[in-house]
Amino acid sequence: FGANFWNSRSEPKALEYIRVLVAELNRIASHMIAIGTYGMDIGSFTPFFWIMRDREHILRLLEWASGARLLYNYIWIGGLYYDLPIGFEERCREFVNYFKPKLKELEIVLVENKIFVERTANVGVLPLDLAINCGVTGPMLRASGLRFDLRKVDGYSVYPELEFSVPIGEGKMGTVGDCWDRTWVRLEEIYQSLYIVEQCIDRLLTDHKRTRDFDPQAMVPKKIRPAKQDFYIRGEMPKGELGFFFRADGRSDIPFRCKCRSASFVNLSVLPEIARGVLVADLIAILGSIDIVLGEVDR
Repeated sequence: FGANFWNSRSEPKALEYIRVLVAELNRIASHMIAIGTYGMDIGSFTPFFWIMRDREHILRLLEWASGARLLYNYIWIGGLYYDLPIGFEERCREFVNYFKPKLKELEIVLVENKIFVERTANVGVLPLDLAINCGVTGPMLRASGLRFDLRKVDGYSVYPELEFSVPIGEGKMGTVGDCWDRTWVRLEEIYQSLYIVEQCIDRLLTDHKRTRDFDPQAMVPKKIRPAKQDFYIRGEMPKGELGFFFRADGRSDIPFRCKCRSASFVNLSVLPEIARGVLVADLIAILGSIDIVLGEVDR
């Protein structure tokens, strides 16, 4: 998505809707594993197995489209690795219709569960000013009360053409920015992603229906050599802002400098502040609510 900011060529809208469709499916899968493993950390095992069962439907859809279950290599600069398989949109709609009541059941059984609320409400409160000062992004920042989502702020791809809201923490069960709010924001984002997926399916089947001559690799550049400049591109990933800083010399296909900003590494930096003086049991709840992946954290 972000690389197209400096790749000035316009691309077919169908490409962008497919990109958003698979990106939102991936966001749903990420939030599902975050909520499921978090519940298991606190002692709720059954919802984890429900989530893993339903997440499997998404992984099979993404595997059908890209050939891989986890590392997809599907979205390319200027295009896609391959077009969606025939019948993908219909199968995707079937999943959305199947999953909506399952998600509501998960909300009742886990997120609104009395024990879960007692373990997470008023625990690990992240004040908004601290979140901003530490560079926190994603659901953690929004749970602290700031409606900041790069899909809205930067308006990249076709997100400005789609309807969706940005949930923020409201302190419904405790304090704004606590562990419960962070879980609730991720759950609400799943609902919004399902709504985005439905809209993408509708557009791909009507206004931007693909024909036989549609080539998702037609505009993929053979070489990438931007002009001499420094630039930063970013996108809203499930865990927060994923950004890349490049310094191009204008002469080489290889950047002179490249720096990756990963959300997990930055978000984890607030742990010493929000966990100071808490019980060890609460420390488990706080760390789990940050939703980190150690591959992003390890430097």
